[in-house]
Amino acid sequence: MSYTLLQHYWWFLVSLLGALLVFLMFVQGANSLIFSLGHTPEERRLVVNSTGRKWEITFTTLVTFGGAFFASFPLFYSTSFGGAYWLWMIILFSFVLQAVSYEFQNKLGNIFGAKTFQWFLVLNGIVGPVLLGGAVATFFNGSNFVVNKMNITNSLQPVISQWANGSHGLDALLDPWNLVLGLAVMFLSRILGTFYIINNVNDAAIQERSKRQLLVNTVPFLVLFLSFLIRTLLKDGFAENVNDGSIYMEPMKYLNNFITMWYLLVVLLVGVLMLLYALGKTLFTKNYTKGIWFAGIGVVLVVLSLLLCAGWNHTAYYPSNIDIQSSLTISNSCSSLFTLQTMSVVSILVPFVVAYIAYVWYVMDKKKLDKEELKDDELY
Repeated sequence: MSYTLLQHYWWFLVSLLGALLVFLMFVQGANSLIFSLGHTPEERRLVVNSTGRKWEITFTTLVTFGGAFFASFPLFYSTSFGGAYWLWMIILFSFVLQAVSYEFQNKLGNIFGAKTFQWFLVLNGIVGPVLLGGAVATFFNGSNFVVNKMNITNSLQPVISQWANGSHGLDALLDPWNLVLGLAVMFLSRILGTFYIINNVNDAAIQERSKRQLLVNTVPFLVLFLSFLIRTLLKDGFAENVNDGSIYMEPMKYLNNFITMWYLLVVLLVGVLMLLYALGKTLFTKNYTKGIWFAGIGVVLVVLSLLLCAGWNHTAYYPSNIDIQSSLTISNSCSSLFTLQTMSVVSILVPFVVAYIAYVWYVMDKKKLDKEELKDDELY
């Protein structure tokens, strides 16, 4: 495999992990609806224990996503995770808060009460998706950083990437379009969360409330996501000059990417149709509970196509709003040929890991959760 092909291959793997992470955030979505879906302590425990079976997978995928970026595109890792650390620290703190809430809410000696920790889960269900969505939006809208590779020769301060202000990532939230995508991801996670609860919890009252929440969250999601998508397709994008690697602004760059890479446009449209099918089938078919699978696959396809559009076809996937030539592309920020080759051998194991996760998922979810199971002491 050539160096260029390896770069594109690893951007595909990173994008796939990002797409899977967005899908798995149904855990956060359902948690944000604990008090909307559960009106009694028993009903709330059903929701918490339903998502509690899967929260480790979401957190593991988040860590793997960061690890894959570190190994394949280390300059992005040092620039974003190292420079915008306040944004990422808040995201990680919200996930740590989630883990603590699951573990201690019904333990003996809990002086705060189960409800306090359930509110912490709600906080994670809102903050996590909004900030992650805002971070992903910077792939299209840019961030405030400067890259100077010559600094590596400075023995006193060999720092290649520097954030241009003291906010260290929080300035991303000052861009309203970053917030638009962040809120869209939050509503999407709530939609996926209700799909999962409908599929996993055997309780008539929760099922009915879930369908209502599905309708309530679909409208703002569609408005926010379509607004962001249309604006992104029509705006100027950061393109890489094939000859010398310089960065310049290209009118309607992302729309041009979808036209040039028409297969990504097909993937995007298929994903949208699958999500719409899941919504329609669930809302208008009384006993239909399998919407999570159509919606989940659809979301993975949509996010995958968007992330590939942000990096392939000589596009700067992490633009700099301070110094356009500091913008990162898959060619100027990737690891060495040897590193990419070595990791590509390891990546052969990925399908086996996915198969294992699928099997464990099947075993845990082959029987729907009901109030009878709440007597089990091992539950949250």
